[in-house]
Amino acid sequence: MDGTADGRAGTAADAAAVRRVDVVVVGAGQAGLSAAYHLRRRGFAPYRAGADGGFVVLDADPAPGGAWAHRAPSLRMATVHGFHDLPDLELPAPDPDAPAREVVPGYFAAYEAKHALPVVRPVRVLAVRSAAERPDARLLVETDSGTWSARALINATGTWTRPFLPHYPGRFAGRQLHYAEYRGPEEFAGKRVLVVGGGASAIQVLSEVAAVGETVWVTRTEPVYHEGPFTPEYGRAVVAKVEERVRQGLPVRSVVSVTGLGPSVAYRRAEELGALHRRPMFDRLTEHGVAWGEVELPVDAIVWATGFRPEVGHLAPLGLRSPGGGIALTGTRASADPRVHLVGYGPSASTIGANRAGRAAVGDLVGLLGEPAPEPARAAAVPAR
Repeated sequence: MDGTADGRAGTAADAAAVRRVDVVVVGAGQAGLSAAYHLRRRGFAPYRAGADGGFVVLDADPAPGGAWAHRAPSLRMATVHGFHDLPDLELPAPDPDAPAREVVPGYFAAYEAKHALPVVRPVRVLAVRSAAERPDARLLVETDSGTWSARALINATGTWTRPFLPHYPGRFAGRQLHYAEYRGPEEFAGKRVLVVGGGASAIQVLSEVAAVGETVWVTRTEPVYHEGPFTPEYGRAVVAKVEERVRQGLPVRSVVSVTGLGPSVAYRRAEELGALHRRPMFDRLTEHGVAWGEVELPVDAIVWATGFRPEVGHLAPLGLRSPGGGIALTGTRASADPRVHLVGYGPSASTIGANRAGRAAVGDLVGLLGEPAPEPARAAAVPAR
């Protein structure tokens, strides 16, 4: 799918012009697709080249799938850390051994097609600016393929493109990689691998690499374990912790970071392999490994499963950051600018949270922008370019 509602790419002249829509959605992962679905459901027309109004989804990737398309081939559907269907299309029961990087992108592609979502790709958003110092002014969305003018914006860029690597003194001469670069255990066969991090990503790496080599697990703090089922009550309590930080404008913590490690397939496998003996964080890197004081541990490789940060740099010209360092939200709306919503950010950074956030953001924007005109009336009112 090329991203236009009728399956045709826009003309060169259209690409050079400033294209006007009601809403721009940035990102076509779970949160962006959920928002797009609810925009259609509330009557916003898909963008058509040369038309004025409606909405468009701008996605930086060349094909559907969002972050799932970049996951390690070794991540199977059986070991995915929870997945919730998008609204109005159930994910067909997959083969548990099927790679998640194939199953989920295929599902997203089917979703875009079923709901005729106007996803334009690959388009990288460079900056979002306000056309004037007025709350009703349009937003200018500058991309690597032209500029869009919108009355509002839903940012759904997620975190995958901003892997976090903490700094530690010293220098390691061996192989280092972030979890975002991890492609499976094969390259670590027969080697000693240090895995850094206390979340689901670290558990996945431990469960795979410990089967072919030796692993050492280190975390900055004691891992948090959650015993028992993930009930709705527990889920609400977890989200509330993250939501409070977002309301205060503090740097966000992911929902996954506060859910605790549960009895997943990967966790049980790592436990069976004896890979869950956690050590405290080392003091420094050395040429051949890491060290705690005078005690050095030689390793062949280090996998940093240390999480990600929100991709929101393109929003910097809007001045949304609070003194606390984060973007304060009221629900999904940026507290500093009612035209901007963030979904898949903070408390909605999970597949079920992204679905809910998409619906909430669109409901709020209907209140701000008004109910969209019916599509025939909108089309009749737009002069030909």
